[in-house]
Amino acid sequence: MMPDRDTLIAVRDLQLSFGPKIIQKNVSFDLKRGSIFAVMGGSGCGKSTLLRSMIGLLRPTAGRIMVGGDDYWAQDDVRRTAINRRYGVLFQSGALWSSMTVGENVALPLEMFTDLKPDAIEQLVRLKLGLVGMEHAIDLFPFEISGGMRKRAGLARAIALEPDILFFDEPSAGLDPITSARLDDLILTLRDGLGATIIIVSHELPSLFTIADDGIFLDAITHQPIAHGSPRDLHDSCTLPEVTAFMHRSASIPSQTEQKAEQHV
Repeated sequence: MMPDRDTLIAVRDLQLSFGPKIIQKNVSFDLKRGSIFAVMGGSGCGKSTLLRSMIGLLRPTAGRIMVGGDDYWAQDDVRRTAINRRYGVLFQSGALWSSMTVGENVALPLEMFTDLKPDAIEQLVRLKLGLVGMEHAIDLFPFEISGGMRKRAGLARAIALEPDILFFDEPSAGLDPITSARLDDLILTLRDGLGATIIIVSHELPSLFTIADDGIFLDAITHQPIAHGSPRDLHDSCTLPEVTAFMHRSASIPSQTEQKAEQHV
């Protein structure tokens, strides 16, 4: 049973391991409908490993991931594939196929998982690329565009099948501040305009403060979550040394006015 009808995914007592090595344990949280949920923590704490387990790439050693009332890892392959159709994933590098154009990359999930005709697929590809400001690059190859553009193209592919849950792994990593702010604005648009629910793995404080309204902090020493709340709340109120050191790496957090200005640069 799900805790309430506003919860899309409920993680309960999850343990993630590689052989005898425990990466994280006792991981529990709810992903609420319409939220942007941040998985935070220092390098090597298991943020991306948690995301991999949630999207079906790594079976946990204990615990449950409940999706719409289904215990994800207790389902057979057919049912897990059906659940995965609700997901869109943007990997850290964009993960575009280098031998395909941007348009062909975005078309791939439509060709694999729908019965749409080529003309309809092309229209949808142009629509999705238009949403991320990339329609002009439809015939370019990944090596012909910038890192920020590759991330936006990867995002267009992630939303190709109109998922209601999006997973982002370090979306702002390697981007300059202006490009990162534009990507933050795009993520907020997807949440507010398309009704998507988002889980984001990140250690980039400006982005976390700007977009995330809930989150969990994973500790690399104890191998378990040690704090839960929005990045702003953790910055202002949490007194745990590990969290304080992480959240106060920059001198200040942007005000609401500054955030809006950055998002429209």
